[in-house]
Order: sequence, then structure tokens, then C-alpha cells
Amino acid sequence: MFLETVRSEGLAHLSYLIGDGGEAFVIDPRRDCEPYLAIADRHEARITRIFETHRNEDYVVGSCELAQRTGAVIHHGAAFPFGYGKPAAEGERFTAGALQLAVLETPGHTAESLSFALYDTATGDDEAVAVFTGDTLFVDGSGRIDLYPDSPEEAAARLHDSIHRKLLPLGDSVPLFPAHGAGSVCGASIAARELSTLGYERRHNRELSLTREAFIRHKSAEQPYQPPYFRQMERLNGEGPPLLGPERWPQPVSAADFAAAQAGGMQLVDLREPEAIAGALIPGSLAIPLEMLGAFAGWFLSYERDIGLVSHHPLHIAEAVTRLHRLGYERIRLWLKEGLHGWEVTGRPYATVPAIHATELKRRLESHQPFTLLDVRSRSEIAAAALPGATEIYLGELPGRLNDIPVERPIVTFCGTGRRSIIAASILLQQGFSGVEVCLGSLAACKAVGCPLR
Repeated sequence: MFLETVRSEGLAHLSYLIGDGGEAFVIDPRRDCEPYLAIADRHEARITRIFETHRNEDYVVGSCELAQRTGAVIHHGAAFPFGYGKPAAEGERFTAGALQLAVLETPGHTAESLSFALYDTATGDDEAVAVFTGDTLFVDGSGRIDLYPDSPEEAAARLHDSIHRKLLPLGDSVPLFPAHGAGSVCGASIAARELSTLGYERRHNRELSLTREAFIRHKSAEQPYQPPYFRQMERLNGEGPPLLGPERWPQPVSAADFAAAQAGGMQLVDLREPEAIAGALIPGSLAIPLEMLGAFAGWFLSYERDIGLVSHHPLHIAEAVTRLHRLGYERIRLWLKEGLHGWEVTGRPYATVPAIHATELKRRLESHQPFTLLDVRSRSEIAAAALPGATEIYLGELPGRLNDIPVERPIVTFCGTGRRSIIAASILLQQGFSGVEVCLGSLAACKAVGCPLR
């Protein structure tokens, strides 16, 4: 019997492949499904079934892609009218060798949410050896409930009952395998570690220590951000995503052709590090460093327009294409040959974002120099540590709140380390703001140099 985890960088998505006796099951596969095929080959196993814990909102599920490659049967919850696959119901068990996977209906995050308990029939007893909890229970957290069609209170009550009546009774020693890790938009406070057991969560997960009434109040009061691309993911994952087929590679083109495509409406995404972007970027481009692409592309990029990529490294282009495909973007047409250097040597104009050091930011704050400090971190981050007098607008909501930013003085964009602040700076430049600066290092650097914090 084997169990392997496949991690998707940028999305904090965790999927699993389990198997025995020459058969294998996959739980919540991603769209680029080659890793599952490679793992199955290594174990000399055939993928026969694919299980979805729920209709995902934050990435395009790879079930149809993997089923087309393997002939596997897809199973998902019965409480949503999926356009593909077969429903699975409470109590059903699926066997591969000595492995048995039992279906648990665990609504709360969504109506059709399922969890799967894993059993080893070779031991002769009926105690679970693992549980796959989807977005119902995380390490040190639980799933968001704002996507549920019922009221928040009803969804929270269902989630509490799913955890306490279905999952925790499986036993304290049972290892927990959720669908997401730290940084996912599907949970508010997921721990950085992936290892846990139901018993550890029962004792230490703060949400599980609450009474049912307190849990309902707590979850109902949460206000998670909803990226606009969630609607696209829900549609695709409900109907059945289109197949990717052969890898589609954007065409490398000259600066002249790249500029012409931009003039025709193509969206430009600069994948470089904040320090490089601050030095020079193509006017009108959106800066999203590669590590942030999965988290923020869906906030800002249109599905209806072509996309062009800026990076000097072909491997970065390849990784960006993969990450954008996971979010359902298909129209990734061009990339700029030689990166920004290929643009500069043609004499075309480029913009810059002056970078200020944390010590300069500290000086301005202490001397009460007039400027706008634009903090684009999340509410929870700001509650933990913030600089006085900042204008606080979450990065994903920035395009809709430009009128909240004073324009009569310089603007310094600020976040946790500088990666989100360069995205914010590029958005402001796109919208015609002037006097835009970026604090590289941002809060991390401010803590190091002793900026005043509230």
C-alpha cells in the first residue's frame, strides 16, 4: 500500500495518490496530471478511480484530464448536479488490493463536500488508517462557509457537525490529509505544517475547542476574500473543465510584435522579482512575480483577452503557463524574447518604480512627512502588526478602491516582504497614478530596522 502527496505551488493545493494491488486512486487531482501518471508507473499501478472532495473554487480540477488519460471513473458528492462523473454516497466503499476508501458526507464548506476514510483490510480490523478531509478540516483550521447557498449559520452548523460527528469519531490516532496547506484562500488560519492527526486537532485546533454555538458564531463572523475568478472555477468544475490536450506553448516574439499585441489589447504580465521590476517595466504591464501568480492572477487578469508574459528565463515561462492553466487561463499567446532586455535595446520606453529602504520609511514616519503609505496586506495581517497612519486596502480589492487613495502626495506601496507591494505599484501605474514608490522588504524590513508599529 502506498500514499503520496502532490503539491501545487502558489495555490497551497494538496492532492493524493493511494494504491495497492496494482490499482491506484487519486483524490482532488490538479489539471496538469503528469505527476499522478509518473507515481502510478513507479508503483506499477493503474489509476482506476478519481475522487473529488467538493466542487473546487480556487483551481481547475484535473479529474476529466486524468480520466481521459487513464480511463478512470470519477466520483464526487451527490448534492451538486455535476456535468460529469458519478455521485458517491455515505457508506460506499471502494477497494484496491487491501486498501478500502469509505465515503463520508461532510457538508459545510459546500453542500456536496465529501471526506474519505482509508482502511487497510489486511489488518483484520475496521479502524481507519488515514482520512482525506478536503476543505472540511485543515491543520489548525476549518473550511470557509461563505460559498454555501444557505445562511452562514446553517453552513457553520453543518460544518461543525461534519467535523465532530463524522471525522473526529474515526479516532485520535488517524492522520489528517486536507486539500490545502498554509496560504490557501480556502481557510483563514491554516498552519504551515502538513502533519497532524485527528487527536492533535481535537486538542489543539482552536476552532475545535469551541462549543457548537460559539463555533457557529465564529465561522459566521469570518469575512474571507472572494477573488472574482472563483465564479469561473465554479462553472468549469461544475460542467467539467475542457481538456488541455497537448501542451500549448506561447510563441516567443520580438519587442515590436509584443508591443503591437499589447496595443491590440493583450494583457502583459511581468513575472520577474520585485527588485528587477522596480528597475524597469513595460508601461501598462501588470507585475506579478512568479511565486505570486497562483494567488493573484485570478484577481486581475481577464479570461476574455490574450496574455503575454515577460521574463528572460524560458523555465519561468513554462512554470507560469502551468500555473495559469491551473486557474483556467487558456489564451496565453506570447512571451517577450530576451525578456525586458529585448525591449530596452529597441529604445522603447519603460517605467520605473523608485524603491525606498525601510530606514527611509521609518524616517518619514517619525518626521511626519506627508505621504500615503498604502498597505495592501490582508485584514488578519494588519491586525497582527501595522504601521501608523497607513491607508489599508487589500491588494485584490485595490482596482475597485482607487478613489480611496489620496493623489496629492507620494504613494509608497507596502506589504509583508515586497512582492505584493510591487503588484500594487504596477496597478497604480496602469491607472495613471504618479509619484508611486515601493518599499522593498516592507514589514519584514521594517521590523528589522525598528519602524514604529501599532
